[in-house]
Amino acid sequence: MYHYTIGGAQPYGLSLSETLLPEHLKTLGYATHHVGKWHLGFFKQDYTPCFRGFNSHFGYWTGRIDYNDYTSFEHPGFWGYDMRRNMDVASDVYGKYATDLFTEEAVNVIKQHNKSQPLFLYLAHLAVHSGNPYAPLQAPADVVANFTYIKDENRRKFAGMISKLDESVGQVVEALRANQMLHNSVILFSTDNGGPAAGFNQNAASNWPLRGVKASVWEGGVRGAGLLWSPYIINPGRVSHQMIHITDWLPTLISAAGGDPSSLESIDGLDLWETLTQDHPSPRTEFLVNIDPQSNSAAIRIGEWKLLYNPQAFGHHWDFWFGPSGRNETAPETQLDVILEQVQNSLAAKAIKTIYPEAFTDMKSLRLQSEVHCEPVPKNATLSCNSQEHPCLFHIPSDPCEYHNLATAYPLHVNVLRARLKLYNATVVPPRNKPWDPKANPKYWGYSWTNWLDYSPPPTLRAQKSEFSDSFDFYDLYGDFRN
Repeated sequence: MYHYTIGGAQPYGLSLSETLLPEHLKTLGYATHHVGKWHLGFFKQDYTPCFRGFNSHFGYWTGRIDYNDYTSFEHPGFWGYDMRRNMDVASDVYGKYATDLFTEEAVNVIKQHNKSQPLFLYLAHLAVHSGNPYAPLQAPADVVANFTYIKDENRRKFAGMISKLDESVGQVVEALRANQMLHNSVILFSTDNGGPAAGFNQNAASNWPLRGVKASVWEGGVRGAGLLWSPYIINPGRVSHQMIHITDWLPTLISAAGGDPSSLESIDGLDLWETLTQDHPSPRTEFLVNIDPQSNSAAIRIGEWKLLYNPQAFGHHWDFWFGPSGRNETAPETQLDVILEQVQNSLAAKAIKTIYPEAFTDMKSLRLQSEVHCEPVPKNATLSCNSQEHPCLFHIPSDPCEYHNLATAYPLHVNVLRARLKLYNATVVPPRNKPWDPKANPKYWGYSWTNWLDYSPPPTLRAQKSEFSDSFDFYDLYGDFRN
C-alpha cells in the first residue's frame, strides 16, 4: 500500500500473511475491539476486522464516509452506505454525527468490558478526515458557532470537527476512570500521516511551519504528533524528540502488554517501550520514509539527515509551505492562558488528575518543547527536488522546514543515504493496487458497500432499492459495464 490507498471497489487488502496487532494480543489473553475506520480491504470477509483479530467491530470499511448519513462516495457512480456491526449492515444508527457515534460505541465497550481480562480498544475516528466530496468538512452547527472568531469558513468547520474529537478523547478517558481501568491503562493518541492542508483532499488542516501535505514525503506529510499516557511511564511530563516510526507501535505495544517482541519475525518495527517510558536512548537510528516506483518518489532518514527524490506524488504544486500558522491571533479565545484553562477543565484532565493531582502543572513548558520553529521562508529556499540524478539532502534538526538543500555541500552524506536507499529498493515488491471491479458497485448490493467477491456474481442482476435512497433504478449487471 505504498503507492496509494485501497479504493472501495479494488479487490485487494492488507496481505493475510501479515499477523496484526490484535491477533498478537489475543494470544496474550486480550479482548480486542475495533471502532471506526478500517480501510485495509474488504473485498472478501477474511480481510475484514473480525477475521483479522478483533472480537468485535463497529465502523466503516472504506476510506471515508459522510459524517451524518455514513454513505461513501468512492468513485463516479459508486455510492453506498458503509456502517457495520461485525459483518452486518448497521442501519439502526443512521443519522447521528459520526464522532459522537464512535465515541458512544467506544464508551460502551469500556463499560461492558469484563475487567478480569485485559482490553485492547482500537478507536480510529473519521475525524478530522474529509467526508464525501460534496460536503467534505462537517460539524454540528452549534459547535461551529463557538468559533466565529475564525474568519475562514473551512477552518471554522475544521475547528468544530477537532472540538468534537477533543470531546471524544475526554469521554473515553473518563469512561476508563469510571470503570476503574484508568490506573492500569496505556493510552496512545496519534496519527498516520500529516495533514491535508490548503485544500488538499478538500480539507483545511495545517502543517505549519513544516513543508508539504499528506501523501508527500516532506516533513509536513510524514511527521506526526503523538501522545502517550500511562501510569507506567517512569518520568512523565516530557516531550520526546527521539526517532520513532509508525511500524514501531506493533512491537512497542506488545512489549507493554507483557509479550516478547523478540519473537516477532520479519517486521520492520522496533520495541521502544523503555525509550518512551524511561527515556532510554532509542534503538532506531534510521527509517525508510517511502519508495514508490510508480511516481519515482523516495525518501530516507538516517540520523539527522534526510534524502528525497521527487517528494510529491500528486503534483509539485504541493511541494511548498502552507498555513495558516495560528500565531499572532488577537481574539481572546486564542490566547494561550485561555486555551490552557480549557485543557485543565477538560474531562480527560479531570480524570487523569484523580490519579496524578500534579498533572498539567507544566503545560507551557511542554508546549514550548513540542513546537517547531523556523524563520520565514527565505528567498533562496530550495523549491524543487524533482530529479532522480540530483536529489535533495536536508539536515532536519537545524532545518526542520526543509528550506536548504545541502546535497552539493555534503556529497558523502548523499552517497551514504543513497546506498542505503538502494538496499531498501532491492526488496521492494510490486504494489498491490488492483483495477476497480465494477461488480463491487453498491447499486448491486442494496446500496451498501460489501465483501462482494464472497457473493460473486451478485445475488440479483438488478439493483436493489435502498432504504437510504428514494430512487429505484434498474440496471442490467453485465450490460451496464460490458463496454
